[in-house]
Amino acid sequence: MSRRHGSAGAVVFAVLALAVSAAPAGAAGLSLHLPLHGPTAAFGCANPANHGLVGKVLGAVSTKVSSSLGCLGRAIRPASDPGPEVMAGPTGLGPTQIQSAYKLAGLSAAGRTVAIVDAYDDPRAESDLAKYRSTFGLPACTTANGCFKKLNQNGAASPLPAGDYGWAMEISLDLDTVSAACPSCHILLVEANSANGADLMKAVDAAAGTPGVVAISNSYGGSEDSTITGLDSHLNHPGIAITASSGDSGYGVSWPASSQYVTAVGGTTLATASNARGWTETAWSGSGSGCSAFEPKPAWQHDPSCARRTVADVSADADPNSGLGVYDTYNSCGSSSFCDLLIRLGVAQGLDGWAQVGGTSLSSPLVASVYALAGNTASVNYGSFPYSHTGSLFDVTSGSNGSCGGSYLCTAGAGYDGPTGLGTPNGTGGF
Repeated sequence: MSRRHGSAGAVVFAVLALAVSAAPAGAAGLSLHLPLHGPTAAFGCANPANHGLVGKVLGAVSTKVSSSLGCLGRAIRPASDPGPEVMAGPTGLGPTQIQSAYKLAGLSAAGRTVAIVDAYDDPRAESDLAKYRSTFGLPACTTANGCFKKLNQNGAASPLPAGDYGWAMEISLDLDTVSAACPSCHILLVEANSANGADLMKAVDAAAGTPGVVAISNSYGGSEDSTITGLDSHLNHPGIAITASSGDSGYGVSWPASSQYVTAVGGTTLATASNARGWTETAWSGSGSGCSAFEPKPAWQHDPSCARRTVADVSADADPNSGLGVYDTYNSCGSSSFCDLLIRLGVAQGLDGWAQVGGTSLSSPLVASVYALAGNTASVNYGSFPYSHTGSLFDVTSGSNGSCGGSYLCTAGAGYDGPTGLGTPNGTGGF
């Protein structure tokens, strides 16, 4: 059950007046994994000064590469409050559902490493990951057993960047997604000093230079500008599959998803179905897509209505209403017994337990995990591989993410389309 509190203004002022210090309630046992449905809240990662108990930014933030990039995750929130709905136990989809939907059960990555690149530090990344994995009976992934490693943008274990509550939610989503899709993957978390393009690209280089890394996920983006082609070289790492989220604001292009050197990952809405697969997907309305204004057309793309790079290449679950249950406890309300209420009201940042989250921040690490399971990245030529293996993908043929005159750039249909690309993973054959 959710740990709900009243949200009347009088209660808010009473809460803020109290000097209560008590341990927050711990996560309860497994729920029935019934997804929550409702409005969503952005993580607030686009504002690096967004700390403390006031001034939380939960709405969509327009960012540019030349300033800072925003993470692309969204959490289910109550209809009456602006902040995420914090739960006592997991909700939404778990590892069993993700592996079933994409035919990943029983596959092994043989210890290959998926790298996660994000901005700022999540001081509780490893302990929260341990809680997630133990809750679902997954093997431990720790620094001590060599499965988990955290580095700064220079590839060193210290010093780590300053903490950020919004980016910590993103980090927890990324780590839990890799764990759900690929429990046998090793995980490298590389934390950039800030959310600007230069720092994040330095972190990508550090990830690419770490032995064992076969895939790098980037769950952030910003509006294209004239600086992006100058940063593209940091994404050019042959033999490593680099994935990037296509965006959470519907039709429109963001970078680094538009880079010619990445696999741009769009988003779908995933639902159970009485068909042979057991699942069905439609294009998620929030998935980014479109025609780049700057990036050249890759040789492996042949769609007719975009002379430059088209986004996306492939896709996976991203709708928060079919989102992943994620565990995160790094927040600005500390030991307050009213922490959940403060988070729901948007007065405090971060999470205090379980939340149901999505966005293309979910689909990017999911596809990176599939690349690791496939074990074929040494021969992968950027995002080209799925284009010659479309028969090993689930084609998504319905749904739209905006208005583009009804063309394939914003409307799903048979074959290639902007919101879902070539389709979603059907095992590892497409990767």
